[in-house]
This record gives sequence, structure tokens and C-alpha cells, in this order.
Amino acid sequence: MKRPPRHDEMRLWGMVTATVKAKPTRKAAGWTPKAEKSLVQPTSLQPIAPLLVDPTTTKPVETKRAPGPLEGIEPNRRRKIVREQAPLDARLDLHGLDQDRARPVLEAFLRRAWEDGHRAALVVTGKGKLGVGVLRARTPEWLADPALRDIVAGVSPADKRHGGDGALYVALKRRPPKI
Repeated sequence: MKRPPRHDEMRLWGMVTATVKAKPTRKAAGWTPKAEKSLVQPTSLQPIAPLLVDPTTTKPVETKRAPGPLEGIEPNRRRKIVREQAPLDARLDLHGLDQDRARPVLEAFLRRAWEDGHRAALVVTGKGKLGVGVLRARTPEWLADPALRDIVAGVSPADKRHGGDGALYVALKRRPPKI
């Protein structure tokens, strides 16, 4: 069921329609069938040679795609983290930091945790005022950044006992063995 337009909507629509001019019709523009025939006609139609490209000399175009958002943590791995069957040794609390300071702290923390051999970390961002926090919104973007893409396997919201909506589980990739 459609609602009738409000007074302010009608006033706005009136302003828009007052500035628009109708497109002239063919008759108003002086068009006649004879006028169409008088248009310039090409005198000679010569075929255009097709463009020949040797596929062996062309190189494929390489395009760099921006990495998409990180995937969530695998369900079984997340379940083990929630039930504390998998160790959650690395913890970082970003409360009290602004986003300019929080990002380098987060990157350094995750690099150090990965180098120490940790496989999962808890990052507490806080919920922010009214449930809309800057760190809460930006942290998943920072984790998907190419600077951390090589060590972060996935991200999932934390369970209530670990901070709920104000925290994230970060799964870290395995560190290759040193030779």
C-alpha cells in the first residue's frame, strides 16, 4: 500500500520538474522523411582490414586485486578456542588507545605472538559508545591488510566469556620451521 507524498516531498518534486525541459519531438525539430534521406551518405564503402594479433607475442595483463575481507575462523578451531581446549595465550587490550596508536600496537603484538608460536590471540577492542566503536569497526580492516595477511588465518567475534562483541578471536597461521 503506497503512502501519499508528504508536503516537503511535493515541494521538492515541484522544484525538480521546474528545472527540467522536455526533449523535443521529431515534428517539433522539423524532421521529415525527406530530411533523413538528405543526410550525408558515404560515397564508397571500403572494407576495413581486421586487426591481426599474434597470440604468441602478447602477454597476459597482470592485475593486482586487493585482498578481500578475512574469512572467519574454521568452526572446529573456533569451538576449541571458546571451550578453552586450544590455548589462547596472547591477549591484547586496546582500551584507551586512539586508532592512530592502536594499529601499530596491534600489528606489533600479532607479529610477536606469531613469532612466539602462538596460534590464537584475543584482541579486546571494546564496544565503544552506544555500541559503535571506532576500534571495533576498524580492527577487522587492519587484520585484512596485506601487512598482516601473511600471519592472520581468520577472525571471529569472541564468546561472551572472552568479551563478546567487544573482542575478537584472531587465528594465526603456522610459523614455518627455522632451518
